[in-house]
Amino acid sequence: MTAPDVWTVAPEDFDSPVAAMLWRAYYTEVSDRWYRLYEGRATDPVELERGIAATSGGEFAAPRGVFLVAHYAGEPVGTAGVHLLDDATAELNRVFVLADMRGKGGAGLLVAAAEQHARTLGAERMVLDTRLDLVEARALYARLGYAESTPHNDQMYAECWYRKKL
Repeated sequence: MTAPDVWTVAPEDFDSPVAAMLWRAYYTEVSDRWYRLYEGRATDPVELERGIAATSGGEFAAPRGVFLVAHYAGEPVGTAGVHLLDDATAELNRVFVLADMRGKGGAGLLVAAAEQHARTLGAERMVLDTRLDLVEARALYARLGYAESTPHNDQMYAECWYRKKL
């Protein structure tokens, strides 16, 4: 089977149980990675719950955003969110694929679907931010034609910013 035969990407309510499950997996991974790198420990459970609860995902609501879920052989395994910052600029967030599903083409499909949705929202460019330690994400964005750029936000953990003309 080829990737399109087993992968599907479709909009999902940002507050659905599936979206919540994948948000928890995403946040747990990036939080644990940060704490292990800088403090030598996993995220404290109280910190984890506070962080998960701190972001609703409401920016992905229509009409200015969309939240996408990737399914592999029918199982939800990844996400990407896109929302307009202004009439011509969309921001890509929460690109994530469960660890055991990586390397199978899902991240590229998610980003391509997010870019297409951004175009339908009227965006002419896509921007995103990430951390220096998320080297896999940085490699993905470079491979997909994103160029490092000047900061477009002042998010606490943002260390690298990227931009792509759509």
